[in-house]
Amino acid sequence: MPRKSAKKKAAKKKTAKRVYLFHQGSREMRDLLGGKGANLAEMSNIGIPVPSGFTITTEACIDYLGAKRMPAGMMDEVKAAMKKVEKETGKGFGDPKNPLLVSVRSGAKMSMPGMMETILNLGLNDDTLQSIIDLTGNERFAYDAYRRFIMMFSSVALHIERANFEKMLEAMKKKRRVKQDTELTAADLKTLVKQYKAFFKRRMKRDFPTDPMEQLETAIRAVFGSWNIPRAVAYRNFYKIPHDLGTAVNVQTMVEDSGTGVAFTRDVATGEKKIYGEFLMNAQGEDVVAGVRTPIEIAQLKKQNPKIYNQFVRLATRIEKHYKDAMDIEFTIERGKLYILQCRVGKRTARAAVRIAVEMVKERLAGGAGPDQPASAARLRPEGEGLRREGRPAARQGPQRLPGRGQRGRRLHRRPRRGARSGRHRGGAGPTRNHSRRRARHARLEGHPHRPRRLHQPRGRCRPRPGAALRRRV
Repeated sequence: MPRKSAKKKAAKKKTAKRVYLFHQGSREMRDLLGGKGANLAEMSNIGIPVPSGFTITTEACIDYLGAKRMPAGMMDEVKAAMKKVEKETGKGFGDPKNPLLVSVRSGAKMSMPGMMETILNLGLNDDTLQSIIDLTGNERFAYDAYRRFIMMFSSVALHIERANFEKMLEAMKKKRRVKQDTELTAADLKTLVKQYKAFFKRRMKRDFPTDPMEQLETAIRAVFGSWNIPRAVAYRNFYKIPHDLGTAVNVQTMVEDSGTGVAFTRDVATGEKKIYGEFLMNAQGEDVVAGVRTPIEIAQLKKQNPKIYNQFVRLATRIEKHYKDAMDIEFTIERGKLYILQCRVGKRTARAAVRIAVEMVKERLAGGAGPDQPASAARLRPEGEGLRREGRPAARQGPQRLPGRGQRGRRLHRRPRRGARSGRHRGGAGPTRNHSRRRARHARLEGHPHRPRRLHQPRGRCRPRPGAALRRRV
């Protein structure tokens, strides 16, 4: 009997739903949808303007990595979800008249910024490119998006060195005697697209893929596979994140960017209640995050476009009140309309954490003990404490002190005096081997990523000072 029930459970797991539209999830589904997918679902459900899309679960990633192939029936679910997104947006994926472009992004349960892969502008080909030009009236924007897509798809999905494309871009800028990508004309970018395609054909012995569904499946495979790339594995090892979580994949509608930015609902350095962040006009999100161009302080957006700025402030305040915490928000602007691309709890300094917690209690955003309110004590901890609660070690912040007489307090661990003998001495435990072990254990409990400094080195391993042997001979 137990074997039969186990088989039934396994069968149910295999046939479980693997693709969720954003409005079908919630923030409680982090294990299944990842942090990014869960937050996108939550924002969709509370009425925040989020570009339409869907999330492929972490379970699908684990199945893919185990079997080295797509789970049976998963792409059918992806196609069905894409049909619903097409209906919501009024566009068609691969439609030459009104094309739908998407981004494919990773999103694990634990935030791993920059460790896994992203592909933007997926769905572009020669036919849809002309439609983008006709619809936007911006030839330069269209060719720049196509250039980016060829480079990202080739490097991320097919493992062609990105430096090859960067060299061609730098050669074009040098030829035109310009320093910034934005100074290249539409004709320059059109030439670059031709050069990128020619290089791809020489390298891969085939033309660049133009079928949007083939592009999508290849991109999903690449994002699943990025869970095990060296930098992602090293990041998880460092922060003690389990390797069996897998990553979700978020497929989201691309908007025709006329501006993009990243901002916090409060100043994460001081804790002051003000919008703090940066943005760029005529750019895509990777330009702000990757430092491709120098961004502008978001306060300037109030001068350039007061309507959009005021709308963002209202949405940011609404998101903060819903999550009851200071939030990190990524946004984009399309033809005068604001969209929120993602949000997460913002990292902050210890000083900011205290001020934010105190002010949120005064604003009645924190301090309750209900099921929908997180413990207020979590906000009083500095950033390192929050990371340690999520399985990440905190940065070392110097020796801890115990309350005692006077204002200075007493060190929890004293250094032994120079030349002191082993055993007890004034000021605490002497420099014994047990003392070193206590320090090492304390460091492990505190989650320090490095090994604790040894107080003493065994005599047999002591190294002579440089030149000591030469002086003895003399």
